[in-house]
Amino acid sequence: MKSVAILKTLAAVACVTVACSVYAQDNSAASGAAAAPAAKAAPTSGKKADRKLGYTVRKALSKAQGIDVSNITVRSHGGAVTLTGSVPSQDQIDQAGQVAQGVAGVKSVSNKLTVMQQ
Repeated sequence: MKSVAILKTLAAVACVTVACSVYAQDNSAASGAAAAPAAKAAPTSGKKADRKLGYTVRKALSKAQGIDVSNITVRSHGGAVTLTGSVPSQDQIDQAGQVAQGVAGVKSVSNKLTVMQQ
């Protein structure tokens, strides 16, 4: 009976020793794996920039006099802004394109706005 207790104790000590040695290993093997997630972080920052640019264009459109932004959707990707939706008049379509082009960071504007049927 005592030999079984001693064997259990030795097994427990062996498990603890192995577990401690796993955490004590150097980080050289993991450094290559850590670089891969950092490379995937770059597109996220691009998405943030696109989202921020879209928000800035939307804000500029809402501040412009004479543009009804309630049915305008703004999308941006890499500085290219796309305006979709409908507005009451052709003048607002032209003005929205000019306002969007005037926002800092906008490289091009694809104006797909249409005149709303009344």
